[in-house]
Amino acid sequence: MNSTIAFDDNAARAMEAMYLTPDVVGQRARVIDMLCPRPGEHILDIGVGPGLLAQDLALMVGDSGRFVGLDLSPAMLTMARTRLAAMPWAECVEGEATRLVFPEASFDAVVTTQVFEYVADLPRALSGAHRVLKPGGRFLVLDTDWRSIVWHSSHEARMEGVLRCWDGHLVNPHLPATLGVLLRRAGFKVMRVEIIPMLTPHWQPRSYAGGMMRTIHNYVRANGEKYGLSADEIQAWYDDQLRLIERGEFFFSLNRYAFLAMA
Repeated sequence: MNSTIAFDDNAARAMEAMYLTPDVVGQRARVIDMLCPRPGEHILDIGVGPGLLAQDLALMVGDSGRFVGLDLSPAMLTMARTRLAAMPWAECVEGEATRLVFPEASFDAVVTTQVFEYVADLPRALSGAHRVLKPGGRFLVLDTDWRSIVWHSSHEARMEGVLRCWDGHLVNPHLPATLGVLLRRAGFKVMRVEIIPMLTPHWQPRSYAGGMMRTIHNYVRANGEKYGLSADEIQAWYDDQLRLIERGEFFFSLNRYAFLAMA
């Protein structure tokens, strides 16, 4: 059962706010460190989102390079294009991860963060990325395994039900466990795999955990009935989190996995 999130203007603004939190800023720095962009390179970002990573990468390749951001969401593209407006060597185009309409061997590096867990035909997406990379080009994929979550609750069964419903918005909520195999089958050589934790050991509203608590609450209220969750149960879950926050007992941890591969 899959009910995807529509990345409209409201969702785009919410994502942008989350991506500006200190823990996600730290994740972005780790991604840049692993990808190691160089002046003059051509880089493709699949799922450019609000364009925060795009802005950094475009600045790093400079006017002797090229940056292309790809996304399906018009709202996301508008945000990203605004951030890149002063850099004529950077552009954003509408398109799908499984249909990369770029010439063969046209990029030095390809990056995609929190995108492939939404993609049904992952072998096609990976083979497309391999095709557009130059021989020896770098491919960085970052996704979450939602089995890694540790989220304190006073009612574990209810929390499990909420998270099971949330998993329904993804094609593969546990992608990192099989991503290495899929990359190798697509012709890549996996060079490095790193864990990037999203850790909030005490409540901080301006954090990834704070943003996800609001996002999951909204999603489950709209979709919980399909998973046997009543409106009262969903509200009880949210109220429990508020009580834990008041008592200083909030705890949230989730692992993201970054794979660096070579074509």
